[in-house]
Amino acid sequence: MPVLSVRHLTRYRYRNPVAFGEHRMMFRPREGCDQRLVTSDLLIVPTPVHMRDVQDVFGNWVGIARFAGRAEELSFESRITLEHTPLPAFGDLQGDVGFLSGGRPFAYDAEDLPDLQRSIDPQHADPNGDLARWARRFVKARGATGLQHLLADMTQAIYAGLKYGKRLEHGVQSPLTTLESGNGTCRDFAVLMIEACRSLGLAAQFVSGYIHSPSRKLGQPARTGGGHTHAWLRVYLPACGWVEFDPTNGIVGNTDLIRVAVVNDPRKASPLLGTWSGFPTDFIGMDVEVDVTSAEGDFTFAEPIAAFA
Repeated sequence: MPVLSVRHLTRYRYRNPVAFGEHRMMFRPREGCDQRLVTSDLLIVPTPVHMRDVQDVFGNWVGIARFAGRAEELSFESRITLEHTPLPAFGDLQGDVGFLSGGRPFAYDAEDLPDLQRSIDPQHADPNGDLARWARRFVKARGATGLQHLLADMTQAIYAGLKYGKRLEHGVQSPLTTLESGNGTCRDFAVLMIEACRSLGLAAQFVSGYIHSPSRKLGQPARTGGGHTHAWLRVYLPACGWVEFDPTNGIVGNTDLIRVAVVNDPRKASPLLGTWSGFPTDFIGMDVEVDVTSAEGDFTFAEPIAAFA
């Protein structure tokens, strides 16, 4: 099982000493059959007077720090190692995992639907149905459309058809803006595909975390989103559970993706959120460094995929 190491440093700088309010951190990965936390260390300067860990309603780990006194700098450095196993996106299932037919939305079992409903309900307006029409491009006009192919095709369409660009502003742009402009960040692409899936009746959630770029030492192009926190999505398919999709890199499945937070609303997945007290002109800037490496060297390189055997 490959072992990955993640170093995530965030540093805030001020011209004069300022006071710090409560800060909430989401650095610790979610454990599961494909990833297991081995070590976790967190260095905060200045040292908090109180620190505790809680789980939110989605089961994400949230660290909460409280401070006393003033300082000209505040830094958070998280170091983790974890075992990460790439898994087949759709397990060992033979054939498709579900179908969409005609203009009808996907129908989950009555037992699952109440638990999935919040992940199915759209969060962005689509007054003229433009997003829904875009999503329907991936559904056959006649007969049934396999969900595997639909989701893989949608992932590939975003990866190949839209232009990635960094944006320093917080938050996400609307899916319609992403479609109209033809560009966005990883979180914009994730939200676009989430809302497109929801328009088809599929349960989809926003995922944030890190991406490993094993290609760097092999002289190949790095994964888009490396060196920063990353965002993608997951979709619930009854036959195989939650399946991850990264439209920024054309990845179907969990290859090179380290999950930290899973939410319905991207605003609840901020890796670091807090307050400070001082004059507005005191703030100089923020520096962020993210490094994801393999403890065993760069063990693999996979071309961006949006297909499966």
